[in-house]
Amino acid sequence: MSSPLEKQDHIEQPAYWSGIFAMTLCVFALIASEFMPVSLLTPIAADLKITEGMAGQGIAISGAFAVMTSLTISRLAGKINRKTLLLILTAIMAVSGAIVALAQSYTIYMIGRALIGMVIGGFWSMSAAMAMRLVPSAQVPRALAIFNSGNALAMVIAAPLGSYLGSIIGWRGAFFSLVPVAILALIWQWISLPSMQVTSEPAEKRPSIVGLLRNPVVMIGMLAVSLFFMGQFSLYTYVRPFLETITQVNISILSLILLGIGVMGFIGTSVINAFLKRGFYTTLITIPIMMAVIAISLIFLGAWPIVVAVLLGIWGFLGTAAPVGWWSWLARTLPNDAEAGGGLMVAVVQLAIALGSTLGGMLFDHSGYQATFGVSAIILVISAILTSRLTMKQKN
Repeated sequence: MSSPLEKQDHIEQPAYWSGIFAMTLCVFALIASEFMPVSLLTPIAADLKITEGMAGQGIAISGAFAVMTSLTISRLAGKINRKTLLLILTAIMAVSGAIVALAQSYTIYMIGRALIGMVIGGFWSMSAAMAMRLVPSAQVPRALAIFNSGNALAMVIAAPLGSYLGSIIGWRGAFFSLVPVAILALIWQWISLPSMQVTSEPAEKRPSIVGLLRNPVVMIGMLAVSLFFMGQFSLYTYVRPFLETITQVNISILSLILLGIGVMGFIGTSVINAFLKRGFYTTLITIPIMMAVIAISLIFLGAWPIVVAVLLGIWGFLGTAAPVGWWSWLARTLPNDAEAGGGLMVAVVQLAIALGSTLGGMLFDHSGYQATFGVSAIILVISAILTSRLTMKQKN
């Protein structure tokens, strides 16, 4: 027998594609805001009179607040209309950009970055559920793919655009340029999204995070995911100072290399499915191993700009494509609890980014880039080993 809710789903559900595209613009501004500091660490550090490692903690704190928000927002938000909640989060994103752009101290800079973390955690925790309410069930994969295109586009242009704008209007101007984009997303969502009242569901019916982690496959998988992102961002966060001090490229070449990383990442997300179909776990194991090899290679070949550009391009291809594989793994592993698993995945990934950028910054400041890149390689190899264990677990 089908429930009243299921019957409602079979009635012709209107498709709010304008709302989907408005949320995609929000995704673009959100991801651009999250990773803008990667290309601006050097000028931020110089202006605020802090180390580059401390400036990199702006990514760590946004990750930490994203974790806390993703794990608590559904409980804290209660019965707030989800459209209203999304508009509030988008407004906070605009405020965050303005705070960072106007920051005269490290403390104010970190407050602005904490606010963007709250938006990241809240938005991504709700995104899949909101897509399901905006379009008919058959169109949900397409809606999520459109969201992901905003993500991918931001990953392509955020770092090089930040670097380019930073050289023309300063790092503050680069951050401030995201404020009107956030305001446009706010207005568009306000006009195009329907009211989304909370459907009451007994709390005991929702799977708990502890309950999910009792499954050894989920536990090992989440640990492998966390180590992958930790290893990736302990290196990637400090690419700009590495390129400036070791490879010694000028701002134009720097922007081109960062653009190359983004473009290769976009290509990676486009072709990863073909590799996953041929060998799902082989692909998930091979990616971190190849990235570890690149990290070690950069230690020894960092003085050759062309070699570095090629290596970082391959890094972008692999690193941006890998999350597609892990989200596919989640859908395979938790087909009935995908929403709860998605919230857990958001928390795990953001925590890993926070820990990775923190660890990378400490090593970069106190032991140099060799230590940062070496530790990144070790963490990535451990992630690959855990993923191979996961293969055996899921066969049992």
